[in-house]
Amino acid sequence: MAIKTFNLEENTYNKFAEFCREHGLSMSKQVDIFIKSQIETKPQIREEYLKRLDAIRKGKFIRFKSMEDFDRHIKSKNA
Repeated sequence: MAIKTFNLEENTYNKFAEFCREHGLSMSKQVDIFIKSQIETKPQIREEYLKRLDAIRKGKFIRFKSMEDFDRHIKSKNA
């Protein structure tokens, strides 16, 4: 088992937690089942999404090897 952290909207989390409690379900098992369903079947992705994703990937980005490099960059911009 791997422990992972996800960011969820609090309202969404609370509703799902309540749903799982009411039905006697394990939240983590439900998430595991959902993820498996997404990777075991060929999901349909909208063409528009793929075009946007491709544009993002081709964007101009500054690559940093470490957080220290990032911090130095930010400090130099603010100086």
